[in-house]
Amino acid sequence: MKTAEQLEARIQELGKQMADYSRQAVEIRGQDRQQSRLLMRQAYEASKHCQVLIAELLRNQ
Repeated sequence: MKTAEQLEARIQELGKQMADYSRQAVEIRGQDRQQSRLLMRQAYEASKHCQVLIAELLRNQ
């Protein structure tokens, strides 16, 4: 089991990663639609993982 501080740090990392993927996807949408979709999928997966960690953090409190 991870500590609350470790979970919070990982949640913040995933949040930043998620935002970066989404921002990159929007920037290249007109140029490379396939890559844009891949980046949005990665943002979605990071979001789901983040939600799991948030739920774990709330359970531990």
